[in-house]
Amino acid sequence: MPKTPRIPKLSLHKPSGCARVRVQGKDLYLGPYGDPETLQRYSRLLAELASQQHQLQVAQANSGQSTPTQDLTISEMILAYLEFATTYYGPRSREPQSMNHALRPLHALYGSTLTQDFGPKSFKAVRQHMIDVHKLSRTEINRRMGRIKRVFKWAVSEELVSPTILHGLSAVSGLRRGRSEAHESRPVRPVDISQIQLTLPFLPPPVAAICQLQLLTGMRPSEVLHMRPCDIDRSGAIWLYTPEHHKTEHLGFEKHVPLGPQAQAVLAPFLNRDPKDYCFTPAEAEAWRNEQRAVHRNPDRKTKIFPCELKARIRRKAKRQAAPKVRQLQPCYDVNAYRRCITYGIRKAQKAGHAVQYWFPYQIRHTHGTEVRRRYGLEAAQVALGHATADVTQVYAERNLKLAMQVAAEIG
Repeated sequence: MPKTPRIPKLSLHKPSGCARVRVQGKDLYLGPYGDPETLQRYSRLLAELASQQHQLQVAQANSGQSTPTQDLTISEMILAYLEFATTYYGPRSREPQSMNHALRPLHALYGSTLTQDFGPKSFKAVRQHMIDVHKLSRTEINRRMGRIKRVFKWAVSEELVSPTILHGLSAVSGLRRGRSEAHESRPVRPVDISQIQLTLPFLPPPVAAICQLQLLTGMRPSEVLHMRPCDIDRSGAIWLYTPEHHKTEHLGFEKHVPLGPQAQAVLAPFLNRDPKDYCFTPAEAEAWRNEQRAVHRNPDRKTKIFPCELKARIRRKAKRQAAPKVRQLQPCYDVNAYRRCITYGIRKAQKAGHAVQYWFPYQIRHTHGTEVRRRYGLEAAQVALGHATADVTQVYAERNLKLAMQVAAEIG
């Protein structure tokens, strides 16, 4: 006679005050202990566990031997997909990292669960976990749930999971605005050009040049960061930059960025290097910061600098250079380092007394798209931003309200 499964009990985790339940050797935290919503989540968990146990017993009764597909757990499926994704997307893509973030709640809640026992209710439980625990926005939750569906779709194509599982998950629709507990994310707005200009003096020269190029061309941050002299055609009056890699290259699209006189003037000081080296390097920014420290070292000093002090500085510098480097500088900036540099520059500007609000690199792209659309129309903004369709450009280029205000003034 089969052994009756043990019902997991709800207990109090004293350090946090949360209700804890142990399922298959893993602790799940359901919320504040004694809260009615916590008890509701506990009841829902017991119902799911009972349903899974019943389905397992039915499957064992109908089939004396289980197929390889029936033996596959969620964790094994995730591991197989991540191995595939690393090769498929390549080292430059951030999609494997995004997949990791999306699959963590699934692995934490249902890692040891068989794939055949994972259904729409379990899928909704993962979504609710993103709302209650991770506090994600509605749009981010929908993106992550879409990525989880993509993993199951791949597993079906590899005959690792039954198609009926994917069909059940497809019945779970995304969260709608105003009809869920998830909060809404704030839309990305263009940053005012005056805010950028106030920040530029407090940025290292390479980072300041990157910001200016983004503002003049509307390129994505990754496209500017990976500029090399060999990728720039300087034979004509208007230079043409062809990125080695870009976001839509896997779809067969080519990307060409025209560089006008202003962009050429910004870029010119960073072309004096090997054609295959990156134009903007952290090493140059580090050298600039060291020079700034030497210039601004104790500016109020009244006494002269003695030779023994200069010799001591030389000895300390030689010792630092001989010491092993704890942090290795990369050959070029990545998107996260670029964003952090801007944040540090904004903080310096605020300390200097400037009224600068926090902004981030992608807002510069929105600013460029909005300005191009205001001057030359939607089609010009689409071409400048490199979008295949104008629908995507609508997200980046804010609508010009001056025309609507003029109509309201005349006939309103």
